[in-house]
Order: sequence, then C-alpha cells, then structure tokens
Amino acid sequence: MNCLFCNYDKSEYIAENELAFAIYDKFPVNEGHVLVIPKRHFQSFFDVTDEELIKINHLIKQVKGILDNKFKPDGYNVGINVGEYGGQTIMHLHVHIIPRYKGDIENPRGGIRKIKKQLVEYDG
Repeated sequence: MNCLFCNYDKSEYIAENELAFAIYDKFPVNEGHVLVIPKRHFQSFFDVTDEELIKINHLIKQVKGILDNKFKPDGYNVGINVGEYGGQTIMHLHVHIIPRYKGDIENPRGGIRKIKKQLVEYDG
C-alpha cells in the first residue's frame, strides 16, 4: 500500500500501543505538534472502531504527558480533519495534538472557531 502512515518508520514513534502510534508532525503548526494514528488503514474518523478509539484516546493522554514535560505548553488544540473538504490531505485517519503557547497568536479566544474567522465571530 502506498500510504505514508502505513509505511512509517517505527524508529520515529514517540509512543505506541497495539492499535495506534504517535509521531511528531513533519510540518508542525507549533513546536511539539504530534499526530496519533491508528495502525489499521482507513480514512475517516467515522469508521474508527470503539476499541481503536479507546487506544487512540490512551495515546492522546500519554502524548500530552510527554509534551507537558518536554515543551511545557500553555494549552492545546486537538483535532481531526475528515475528508478533502474538511482539510484532510493524508487519507489515513490521524489526530492532531497541537501545543499552544502564550503569545503564539495575538488573541487565541475562540480556538478552532478561527478557522473561518470571517464567518464565525466568538463572543462567548
């Protein structure tokens, strides 16, 4: 199979369990940006099994601990892009764990709602 994640070099894993692994993103949004990836090849979050979801969540928490110790971020964004029009570019499910740092943007209020700032004003 010609899938980047299915053929990933295991020596680059920063964490792993039976059903998923974690790697640093090669094109990070911020320092410490990690991807958690299921070992089974499938595209959409909506095709994940309950067992895979549990194992992915375990790795997300484990990775947070690694990032807290190594980079000491002030916050996080955790997200999944689904499909081409959801921004997915590698058609193998992966979860982004993006450390956020005080001052990395002028005003972080609203978080991911700022993807389409012109459409979504956040006053909450």
